[in-house]
Amino acid sequence: MNYRLHLVHLYSSHMNVYGDRGNVIALKQRCAWRGIELSVIPIEPGMAVDWSDFDLAFFGGGQDSGQALIARDLLERQGAGLRAAIEDGLVLLAICGGYQLLGHYFLTHTGERLPGLGALDVYTIGGKRRLIGNIVVEARLGEGAPVRLVGFENHSGRTYHGAGVRPLGRVLAGHGDNGEDGVGGAVYRNAFGCYLHGALLPKNPQFTDHLIGLALRRRYGAAATLDRLDATLELRAQRVMLERLV
Repeated sequence: MNYRLHLVHLYSSHMNVYGDRGNVIALKQRCAWRGIELSVIPIEPGMAVDWSDFDLAFFGGGQDSGQALIARDLLERQGAGLRAAIEDGLVLLAICGGYQLLGHYFLTHTGERLPGLGALDVYTIGGKRRLIGNIVVEARLGEGAPVRLVGFENHSGRTYHGAGVRPLGRVLAGHGDNGEDGVGGAVYRNAFGCYLHGALLPKNPQFTDHLIGLALRRRYGAAATLDRLDATLELRAQRVMLERLV
């Protein structure tokens, strides 16, 4: 069967730091290697979106100034449609600033309160000290054994979870969402938020394939299968970082 998927890249001109665009490249390439056609639609402020057309979404990180530029558009133009799509199982990955804006609010270190979408039960408080460095999060993706995800974090915001989300995983090295409780990332339905830049997906093919698999099953049903790929080189690079950090 010839599978086709559609991905929306949220505010790609404003929210793209620390290699985050590489996540979209990884998704597209690992689909292409399997013969899956993945179309990528970037959206910017002022654009209309029919969220029912999309199977995947990516929302990258950005500086506080970049977040301020798109926060109102996210809330007023995309808010209702994106929230409904997440409730309907849209597969979404949000990194750093995108993750923060999907929560209830982000109170910056200057005292500016940026309203969030409220799609994830989290909120973020800006701190004076940045949490920077390599990070390892042990996550459970689906029913399989735990997977150790590697990335790079650089954020001043401290994100705290409510009861409406579950942790993506526990921090084995680095700071995580707030540097206090050992939690790295949040999950709600098929929406994933975290602070792992780097880019995250090229470094962690297991996570890339998990997202593609979720999108295929949502679009084509539980019988949709994901062909196995040789990831020897990617996993070897991942293992080097794990041995260095854990």
